[in-house]
Amino acid sequence: MLADLVVVLHFTFVLFVIFGGLLVLRWPRLAYLHLPVAVYGALIEFFGWVCPLTPLEKRLRESAGLEGYEGGFVEHYILPVLYPSGLTRGVQLVLGSLVIGMNLAIYGVIASRRRKRPAEPVELV
Repeated sequence: MLADLVVVLHFTFVLFVIFGGLLVLRWPRLAYLHLPVAVYGALIEFFGWVCPLTPLEKRLRESAGLEGYEGGFVEHYILPVLYPSGLTRGVQLVLGSLVIGMNLAIYGVIASRRRKRPAEPVELV
């Protein structure tokens, strides 16, 4: 059960990396959390790092007497849906680039909104 909870947490993390910028459109202060998370998520893909949640899930599965799996979280859970043939280095680079590109576009919208916002009048007392 703990392994399944880690999978849900991991999947939520991945969704936040990819789509968190959309939440920032609504709640701008969320950018302080989303930006480092999105950079970390992209770096995982660019450098082929392993997210610490993947070995944790595998260990929990094995300690429960279940079989672990080869590869990483994205390879095991997400790519079979998107790319049945599996994860390649090229796919990792594309995924990382998509995360960065999408979030740059979203943060560009946020920045342009801030520039267009009229200055608030200053009250002199």
